[in-house]
Amino acid sequence: MKKISNNIFLMMLIFGTLVTISSNSWLGAWMGLEINLLSFIPLMNDNKKNLLTSESSLKYFLTQAFASSILLFAIIMLMFFYNNNMNLYNSFNELLILSTLLLKSGAAPFHFWFPEVMEGLSWINGLILMTWQKIAPLMLISYNFIYKFFMITIILSMLIGSLGGLNQTSIRKLMAFSSINHLGWMLLAMMNNEMLWMIYFLLYSLLSFSIVLMFNNFKLFYFNQIFNMSMMNPIVKLFIFLNLLSLGGLPPFLGFLPKWLVIQNLVTMNQLFILTVSVCLTLITLYFYLRLSYSIFMLNYQKNSWLLKNNFNNKLSFTSLIFNFISISGLVMMSMIYVVM
Repeated sequence: MKKISNNIFLMMLIFGTLVTISSNSWLGAWMGLEINLLSFIPLMNDNKKNLLTSESSLKYFLTQAFASSILLFAIIMLMFFYNNNMNLYNSFNELLILSTLLLKSGAAPFHFWFPEVMEGLSWINGLILMTWQKIAPLMLISYNFIYKFFMITIILSMLIGSLGGLNQTSIRKLMAFSSINHLGWMLLAMMNNEMLWMIYFLLYSLLSFSIVLMFNNFKLFYFNQIFNMSMMNPIVKLFIFLNLLSLGGLPPFLGFLPKWLVIQNLVTMNQLFILTVSVCLTLITLYFYLRLSYSIFMLNYQKNSWLLKNNFNNKLSFTSLIFNFISISGLVMMSMIYVVM
């Protein structure tokens, strides 16, 4: 019965997002966001073992409900001024709508709820929050563009996403700050090209799915669990290490491809300042991935010569292996296809 209800809520979650992105009015988009929100709350409360789940779902509900109420207020104001042929407060309304959508997506400086909510979720729900839940707000943000405010948001998202992950011991919080950093890159891609942010989002979702599948499979939530070398196969650790580097955007992995496209686009548009800032701040995220990976492999390596058999599941699923292969060798394969063609 529980599985059936979860499937219904998941279908409603997808339906809510589709209503938002296919709507031709702001009110219809708001309704889609509300359906999406009310479908995700029961899915968040699915894991009763984690004590933080109820707290996370309450934080998520309050933040999203607050954003929705302001969004509805801004939409009503916009319609009122438009019907009365008043251009007064038009820019203020746009700013208000954009701020609420950024709050819904978890971009800086409206990011405060995102790492805290992520900490209380299971890996699958966390993946939904990092990927699917961003589609509707980002689609609406692309309709409502304010250049100066966008620049501030992009720089702050990259800065907070980079610095916030430095002192974390929880993998879920690290993934949350990584998501904030990637969100900055998506907004940067959105500035010049309508399709580019969608390509970035698809590749980011693929990489996130690949690494979250592994974390979920081995029930990894904190760094010290990865450090325990006697419990884990070194090959599995290597896959986690390479996936983290791919997510950080290190060539020659697939994670570098969306960043490469954005960099190329920014160079073409001659926006060198924001490009330099973005690349420098992304190097910090790559640093904490490398620091984690280096300590796992080099500093903490120990292997028992006794008790070789344990109950820990060291095997990767077939799905996980496919996604790992795409994540690690995707860019090389695409380059080879491009050369051949």
